[in-house]
Amino acid sequence: MRYDSWQGVLITGASSGLGRALAEACAAPGVTLHLSGRDAARLAAAAESCAALGATVRPAVLDVTDAAAMAGWIDAAGRLDLVIANAGVSGGTGDATEPPAQAKRVFATNLGGVLNTALPALEAMAGQAPGPDGLRGRVAVVASLAAFVAAPGAPAYCASKSAVQRWAEATDASQRPRGIRLHAICPGYIRTPMTERNPFPMPWLMTPEQAAARTLSGIAAGKLRVAYPRRLYALARIAGALPPGWRNRLMSQVPAKPVEG
Repeated sequence: MRYDSWQGVLITGASSGLGRALAEACAAPGVTLHLSGRDAARLAAAAESCAALGATVRPAVLDVTDAAAMAGWIDAAGRLDLVIANAGVSGGTGDATEPPAQAKRVFATNLGGVLNTALPALEAMAGQAPGPDGLRGRVAVVASLAAFVAAPGAPAYCASKSAVQRWAEATDASQRPRGIRLHAICPGYIRTPMTERNPFPMPWLMTPEQAAARTLSGIAAGKLRVAYPRRLYALARIAGALPPGWRNRLMSQVPAKPVEG
């Protein structure tokens, strides 16, 4: 699938999983990809794969929790038509109490890291001329269907994903007049190293490539919320609408997400 109007694309967490699949789906001649990740070897492999598809690739080994480094990287990137704040970490309680250090790490990456990506991107895009699609740029934040369920087995993860989903959807309203769109990406289960340790069933498990195609199609269609698969999204909304006490009792029957997943 080719997205001709996106010639400058920046993706965090691009060294594996959904991030790498997104990068490869966007890679094409005439496209400049700015890719970041923490693992230099995996990032280099992703960059090589995208370059083989014809893209100009500019990898950067960065931690999204470093606000100054992220701002500098984004400011130096040049024109950006699409920024995807994808980097994230997972962690649960392991049927115990979530460790304080893990909770802080999850919020620092999944919320702080997203803002460290999105906020400087919005300011950079505001100074750009509109592109072929009439927009100055698009910023997509990768949340999760977990954003709609306060699961007791993964409190920080669910809360951090809910925060970025709601932030993106609310901020889109104020950015549209500036010619910038935001998109909240809410996928279900994706087959990645992050999910392979989950000790519970993962219905409608997708490959990273399937998730990337749905993500980019939703962004291209201008959807503010890109939530998939539909059946799991419906179940998440139903579970999220239950009284909190009922939901906690129901979800306590499901094995908890592992600690430091």
